[in-house]
Amino acid sequence: MKNRRIIISRNGGPEVLKLIEESVPSPAEGEVRVRVQSAGVAFADIMMREGIYPGAPPVPFTPGYDIVGLVDEPGAGVKGLSKGKRVAALTKVGGYADYLCLPEKDLVEAPEGLDPAEAVCLVLNYMTAWQMLHRVAHVREGEKILIHGAAGGVGTALLQLGALDGLEMYGTASKSKHEVVRHLGGVPIDYTDEDFVARIKELTVKGVDAVFDPIGGDNWKRSFSTLRHGGRLVVYGYYGITRGGRKNLLAGLKALKFGWKFSPSGMIGRTQSIGGYSITSLKSVRHDWYREDLSGLLGMLAAGKIKPLVAGRLPLEQAAKAHELLGGKKIAGKVVLICE
Repeated sequence: MKNRRIIISRNGGPEVLKLIEESVPSPAEGEVRVRVQSAGVAFADIMMREGIYPGAPPVPFTPGYDIVGLVDEPGAGVKGLSKGKRVAALTKVGGYADYLCLPEKDLVEAPEGLDPAEAVCLVLNYMTAWQMLHRVAHVREGEKILIHGAAGGVGTALLQLGALDGLEMYGTASKSKHEVVRHLGGVPIDYTDEDFVARIKELTVKGVDAVFDPIGGDNWKRSFSTLRHGGRLVVYGYYGITRGGRKNLLAGLKALKFGWKFSPSGMIGRTQSIGGYSITSLKSVRHDWYREDLSGLLGMLAAGKIKPLVAGRLPLEQAAKAHELLGGKKIAGKVVLICE
């Protein structure tokens, strides 16, 4: 029995993703070997491939931030999970593989009957959205929010969950994706030829209660200016330093030159606030939230309350194509690798 996995052989474009075969790994004490059914493709994976993601391991390594699969072999000391149980996990790396060994504590049991491609959307994208809405911004029914990248994996999750919370939602997206934003309950704003700051002021008069911004650079400053009194800016990425899924030196220099540097003294007298979000950081300090929130989202999927938008389902060996699709920014939703 062999284990296929994708490695980032060196930093660069999608062509550096290579398929290798090796022996199936054996779980250590307290670990579980999972037979991966679906692995999510994240923008963080692209940034790791390009060598611009903080904390990524040195190449070569296997990317893959989130997986859904079946327990294949519990290691010594594992008591809560038996062979054949379906599980989901946030991995950060390693997910692009047929088999993966993970600590039992990081595996969350998933209800039977779920589509693995839809279920894996919950692990990174929907949990990011849920935790930013409820653990960071503490949104309330009737509030107004602005979502950047509203047609992406996290953006569509924010729209679906925000609709369930009774929020008034606005989302930046290219014109070709406006129907997706409308369908999910948001008011689209074309960031390519509209000033989103002016548009938000026109639509809301007083501004929004919360903004979710993964772009970085000067976009953070502009997002902050759309907040009404008591508004919250949540920043969770720096994707503006790429172009077409490739690192872009000019974009990076512009981000550094024009990026808004937070100054505590500049916040004196303001009622607005700024919060940063990292799913892995929050998981490390509040592991109970990780398990509670992911389990809750899996239950919502099983109950039909949410319906993740899967932009593409590709076999594991087409990981490079998956990166091209995501990096091209022409799709809506999440790209998923099918590993079985």
